[in-house]
Amino acid sequence: MRRMARSRVIGLLLALVTLLLYLPVRQFEFVVFDDPDYILENRYVLAGITLEGIQWAFTTLHVSNWHPITWLSHMIDSELFGPNPAAMHLVNVMIHVANSVLLLRLLLQITGRMWPSAIIAALFAWHPLHVESVAWISERKDVLSTFFGLLALGSYARYAQSDSSRTLAENAIVPRSRDYAMTVVWLTLGLMSKPMLVTLPFVMLLLDVWPLNRWHKDQAGSGLRRVAEKWPLFVLTVLFCVITFAAQRGEAVVGLERLPFGARVLNAIAACLFYIGKTIWPAGLSVIYPLNSVPSGKVVVIALSLLAGVSAAAIQLRRSAPFVAVGWFWFLGMLVPVIGLVQVGGQSMADRYMYLPIAGLLIVVVFGLEKLAARIKAPDAMLLGVGAVAGVLCLGATRHQLGFWKDSETLFRRALAVTERNEIAHINLGVALEQADRKDEALQQYYQALTISTNRAQTHNDIANLLADLGKRDDAQRHYLRALELKPNAPLAHQNLGTLLAESGDFAGAMKSYQEAARLAPESATPHYLMGKACWREDRHPDAVAHFREALRRDPQDFQSLTLLARVLATSGDASVRNGVESVMLAEKANQLTASQQPFVLDVLAMAYAETGNFGKAAEVSRQALQIAREAQVQELIDGLEARLRLYESGTPFRQPQRPNMPSTESTQQLR
Repeated sequence: MRRMARSRVIGLLLALVTLLLYLPVRQFEFVVFDDPDYILENRYVLAGITLEGIQWAFTTLHVSNWHPITWLSHMIDSELFGPNPAAMHLVNVMIHVANSVLLLRLLLQITGRMWPSAIIAALFAWHPLHVESVAWISERKDVLSTFFGLLALGSYARYAQSDSSRTLAENAIVPRSRDYAMTVVWLTLGLMSKPMLVTLPFVMLLLDVWPLNRWHKDQAGSGLRRVAEKWPLFVLTVLFCVITFAAQRGEAVVGLERLPFGARVLNAIAACLFYIGKTIWPAGLSVIYPLNSVPSGKVVVIALSLLAGVSAAAIQLRRSAPFVAVGWFWFLGMLVPVIGLVQVGGQSMADRYMYLPIAGLLIVVVFGLEKLAARIKAPDAMLLGVGAVAGVLCLGATRHQLGFWKDSETLFRRALAVTERNEIAHINLGVALEQADRKDEALQQYYQALTISTNRAQTHNDIANLLADLGKRDDAQRHYLRALELKPNAPLAHQNLGTLLAESGDFAGAMKSYQEAARLAPESATPHYLMGKACWREDRHPDAVAHFREALRRDPQDFQSLTLLARVLATSGDASVRNGVESVMLAEKANQLTASQQPFVLDVLAMAYAETGNFGKAAEVSRQALQIAREAQVQELIDGLEARLRLYESGTPFRQPQRPNMPSTESTQQLR
């Protein structure tokens, strides 16, 4: 009873310290790296929990992954808190706190050793390598999949320690055990959060060896039975491997022509050495480690020698110190899906990949120290003292590393400070500076990325977006065309080039680019919205209406399409196009979606009211729009609103002039 009470106190203290350690994240912002794709520009997530969103979560391969449980968790955040970075950060922290306590409980359950289990759980909770997984909202998939993975290991341990596993009939197809069934359920949910857990059944086999002791050398076929009983788990992992490869083979997976298999093997070997080194001395951590070149022969030889030496020693010690083999192969096995043999993205390695694998290394070190202390007959206080020192060092290093995640500029400047030739860091720093309206600095970062590699479509697209914004259309067009040479199937590049052509007066060229974007992204509403806008500017109002309706069929919540369709229906000079009643309905919906805070939406709503003869309401809404526009000092809109207000006060509806100029409602889009 005292032991149980002590474990609860330790768990509570672990949770409290971990929560306090990560509390600064409540002041942190979204970052420009992945957060737009996952949250800020994802209409399904921003809408919260909806039937459409749930269906999308289970069918989409967006961001080259199939992880519906992760999508649902982000939707729940939006439903409860809206797009609030403080709340979303804190949810990540709470899941990490839960993971730390679950790891403590698992180790106590399977080893019965209090202080080694507590030290491992504390180092897991406070290690700086975990800052990326916890402080990055888009890495919810790391902490969430580990949460379910630890629940799966806990259920498996209960099954393995129960009578049902010991009395399992040799001809049983599936173990008949509630704990085993829950193991399957938790593993499935974990894989649906992040498929990195595909090697978790092998971790269960390792735990069978130690500390569960289910491989009996004196019983023939004991090991084979341990493998056979896990066949449902292995089927699950094979299924998710197939799904994941299908999801990533298009955008994310790097082809052999760009990175030969031999180079991947060398990088994988060097990466293992890197992960061990960063576990021991976690300095110079970066959000992105560029994949610029093959590791040197010296590094590969050192890494290979270390890996082979430790592996041989672990096997040699399998009887006297079985925890060495279990922890070591836990570490190596869990890295296999992300080690780079199937290269995904442009990074050579990543801190987040060590989130659960680090537990294996900690098992080796902490239980190794315990065995050493027992051999030299050192008191338990010695082990606790070493653990306390390591914990304090981790707390300080994690708090230091956490500060680099407060905003995008700080994050990517840090990446550039601790790495070399980091093209992706330059690009993302440029995006952050551009969003802060520091356009010259942003352009400088994009050009620096271009000096590292001229063959990344995203760099050319980002440069073109900024040049177009600066009015340098010829240079912008050159970079758009180069981006499309490098990545002809990128719909955003076609859209951006189409917009540039439309603003230059090349309607035919713009429509051709928009149509190609629509072909490449058949589910996207944006190409149809842009085609509608181009037709509207050319006074082709029936065509504009058709394209806006097509955009709304794909995205009924697209306030831009709602607004411009309402405007055409309210103000077209073609009486056969005008429909005041529908215009009011559309404009009211757009105004609701924008919380009555967008003056151009309010302006269109006033036009719609005027078209139905409700001039009093039109004037009232127009004055509201004027107030907001004056506060924002949007002079072009102010002039138009004042002129239209005079019309409404005189009982006259507004009619669309030729070739209208309307403030842009969309931002340039990044090519990912």
